[in-house]
Amino acid sequence: MALLNYTLPTEGLAGSFIDGKWHWPDSGEKLAVENPSRREVICEIGRGTKTEIDLAVAAAERARRDWSARPASERGAMLTELGNRLSTHAEEIARVLAAESGNAVRTQSRGEAAGAAGVLKYYGGVAVEQKGETLPLGPGIFSYATREPLGVVGSIIPWNSPLQLGAVKISMALATGNCLVLKPAEDAPLAVLRLVELAADIFPPGVFNVVTGLGEEAGAALASHPGIAKVSFTGSSEVGKLVAHSTADRIANVTLELGGKSPCIIFPDACTPERIDATAQGVVNAMRFARQGQSCTAGSRLFVHASVWDDLMPRVAEKAAAMTVGDALDEDSDIGAVVNAERYDEICAFVAEAEAQGATFLTGETPTTTDAGFHPIPTILTGLDNSWRIAREEVFGPVLIAIPWKDEADMIALANDTHYGLAAFIFTHDMSTIIRMTRAIDAGWVQVNQGGGQIPGMSYGGIKQSGMGSEYSIEGALEAYTFRKCVTVAI
Repeated sequence: MALLNYTLPTEGLAGSFIDGKWHWPDSGEKLAVENPSRREVICEIGRGTKTEIDLAVAAAERARRDWSARPASERGAMLTELGNRLSTHAEEIARVLAAESGNAVRTQSRGEAAGAAGVLKYYGGVAVEQKGETLPLGPGIFSYATREPLGVVGSIIPWNSPLQLGAVKISMALATGNCLVLKPAEDAPLAVLRLVELAADIFPPGVFNVVTGLGEEAGAALASHPGIAKVSFTGSSEVGKLVAHSTADRIANVTLELGGKSPCIIFPDACTPERIDATAQGVVNAMRFARQGQSCTAGSRLFVHASVWDDLMPRVAEKAAAMTVGDALDEDSDIGAVVNAERYDEICAFVAEAEAQGATFLTGETPTTTDAGFHPIPTILTGLDNSWRIAREEVFGPVLIAIPWKDEADMIALANDTHYGLAAFIFTHDMSTIIRMTRAIDAGWVQVNQGGGQIPGMSYGGIKQSGMGSEYSIEGALEAYTFRKCVTVAI
């Protein structure tokens, strides 16, 4: 196997970054970061707690007035510089990312490193688009409105796309003139720490701070801190509810990007002889099999019209079964590893329960480790309906539930019968069907005839228990990271 080396953050720099300096927690406690493909410890990071959060928030508060007073063009130029540095070091950081997250370097981690650099450059370019308004209130009155930063932002990111999501949080907060305290996931903090190292001499001290530690310690302290004006959280719906409660106590601003159980809907015209192969690949892409299904947008509920079921499903199963599962740093791997034992065991439990209740394996089997790592097998289950637990709860693994349909109204009702509303995928080439279905499906993001990822510039966010607010665009940044200040002058 082509297991190439990866470079860790410089020795000694795996603690928190506060007020422009690296900081190990006063307690001296550490957390191990493991490679899930090999079940081996990569290194140890500092186990920051409320003490470190307090220090980071205080540093950000000291820096925020000067930072917000800088011209937006200067803030944007700094983000662009960080994006350029990330591009230069993209291959090295992609390998760090693959080693810690389990996401295969060829199919996932390289793309994430490039995407993160693109996010930083995008916000670097649009930072100057924070424009105000003039209000025609009549003679003798001049009234205008400006966009003002909220203050100190606390951001918490998960382990499935840590570098990409880290870049989004950094960019949105800093471009709009806020200072930031970022808490990366304890399972996958190293690529983010490498990005911090690249950023250390770009931003003034206190503008960009990072605290490593456990979610229930550092994360909870950050979400509930009285000095945090806004919390941006990406993660599970269960934890998102806790974050929302902690911000509600002090009426703080909050953006939540949470879980999903997204429908993937196939119409007959998408399965003509010239289209069926592309549709089958689109289903595989939408399911995020190449990310071990560890994506909140995964199209994990597949609704296929009964008339094309026998034509499409064998092709989907063939494509999923043909994907190579292996070490995330192996260039031959299409699929890497689930991030840790807890997540792996939960995926296995979901599949075992469905099998015991009578589900049929179209491909895959009850997951077992293929070697030393937590490597799941792409699994497609049939013979069940939308009421089963595995069809209603987020598995967060490479498990696709396939259900046939005949009546469009019934299918729409099933697709919307979920407390999630993050994403949806529709495969049809009929424009009237596209317009009708994109209006009928409850989701914040609908893709038609594709299963790609988020693109900087599009507003991305969910409804229902998939969250509130949007990110990835300048509009999302202005709505979520600034407030409108209105000024009225008698002249």
